[in-house]
This record gives sequence, C-alpha cells and structure tokens, in this order.
Amino acid sequence: MAAKPAQPGAPHLQLQGEGLALARRLPLLFAAARLVAASVMHGLHGRRRAGNGESFWQFRQHAPGESAQRIDWRRSARDDRLYVREREWEAAQDVWLWVDRSPSMNFSSAKALQSKGDRALVLGFAAAELLVSAGERVGLIDGAPPRAARDMVSRIALAMTHQDQATGAAEWPRAGSLPPRAQALLFTDGLIPAAALCAGLERLAGRGARGHVLLIADPVEESFPFSGQTVLLDTDSPARLRAGEAQDLRASYQARLLEHRAKINATALKLGWSCALHRTDQPAAAALMALAGRMAAMERM
Repeated sequence: MAAKPAQPGAPHLQLQGEGLALARRLPLLFAAARLVAASVMHGLHGRRRAGNGESFWQFRQHAPGESAQRIDWRRSARDDRLYVREREWEAAQDVWLWVDRSPSMNFSSAKALQSKGDRALVLGFAAAELLVSAGERVGLIDGAPPRAARDMVSRIALAMTHQDQATGAAEWPRAGSLPPRAQALLFTDGLIPAAALCAGLERLAGRGARGHVLLIADPVEESFPFSGQTVLLDTDSPARLRAGEAQDLRASYQARLLEHRAKINATALKLGWSCALHRTDQPAAAALMALAGRMAAMERM
C-alpha cells in the first residue's frame, strides 16, 4: 500500500498540538506541584545561609579568636555566654530548570503513580515554587530568564508551551553553557545515548555552572518484567524489537541500563554536579526533599 502523502502544514499542526496538550494538563500539574512544595516547605530553612545581608537570621555563640566587634552585647547580657548576631545571605542566585518533554516521557505503566513526564513537570514546578519562596531567581533553559517573581511557575509553564509549539519537545536543552554562578536542575529519563547526554552536561557546565540531574524512571523500566513473545517499541522513533523469549533479555538489559547510568553519574561527578534516580512509583515529595538536600550541600562546598 502506498504511503499517505503528508498534508501541508502537518508538522506545524503537530507542534501546536503538543503545546495544547501540555496546556490542558497544567491546572492539575500546578495543583499537584503546590501540594508537593507545601509538604517540604519546612526544608527551605536549609537553603538559608549566613552572609553579608541585612536580614537577621540567628544568634550563635562567639567563637574563640573572633573579633569582639561581632559580639551582640544586648543578647549576651541575658546570660554568661557571648553571642554573635548572624545575618542571612541576600545575594540570590540564578537557578535554571529544564524538564524533558520528549515522547519517551509519556510512558506510564500500571505500577506508576503518573507518567514520567507529568512527574518531571510536577517536580520542576514544585522546585520553582520552593526556590522563589526562598528568594532565589528561577528561569527555564531555552525559555524564560531567571526572575524571583511570584508568578514564575506560570511564566515557566507558558514558556514550555511556546517551546513545544515552536520547535517540539526536545530531549535535551539546546542552549549553550550557563553562567558561572548559576545552578541547573534537569529532570529527564536520560534515555538518549550516554555520550550525547554527557556532552550536553559538559556544555552546560562549560563556564563553571553547577547543577543536579534527576533521572526519572518507570518501575517497569527498572525490572523489565516481560516474558514470552514481546514487541518492544521505541517511543522516540519507528524502531521496534520483536523478542521471542523476552525474559532472556532481562539480565543483559539491566546490565546495559546500569552501565548507561554509571557513565552519566561519572560525568556529573567530574563536573561537580549531582545525579540521582527517582522512580514514578515513589512519592514526589521524597524526591524533592532529597533534591533540596543536595542543593543545600552543594552551596556549602
């Protein structure tokens, strides 16, 4: 049978449809992100740090060898210890988000709480909400410049829909290197060739930016529970694999997956970035809390 000729404007209509599909899901994703952000809001204190700002942060005991000019005599007069008044660092940093919205992110098995793509968006929006609440500037790689605006999550979501309508959902950021003092948060399933992903990380970190990669995985992608006659489809291309006894592939598949992630982890470590795995059958709040902890640890380095 002859192939059906492409209709004029079909690629544009497909891109427009991708943007509209994301826009339709945004209200539910926003609500889920706010719930996740609220559940870890107490973790924001970990992002506050002593510095040269004007806002009072906390009292601490005077350390031997410190200048006596730093002593807060009014507080110290209340007991027999000497105290120093610390102020909160007010130099906000730029945090750049990127969320993989390629076709492979649409996958969701019966064991998952939601698709990889929706989980990545929820985590991205929740992270932006927490960061803006903490006074940081948040932006979208390839989309929206960093700002500390209260409506920044909505701005980021709008920029995503424009990206999808204009160029389609990319597997990796198209931007070059990020500014030296910036941090990046990348949410992706990482299912592109390891060499390409590692080269992308090196490009983003080329000017000294640091960041965090969160690999989003469906539980079925981890366990490979298939057996017997199975057809495996590639969601990002027309490729397919017909397996006669799929269970015979399980061990080699899992070994290749571990090798793939090990290469990503090694590159991230070399660049001073972090890389972690999150499965979609686990709570989103746990992943966000762990991510906040890694960001706080990186700031102390």
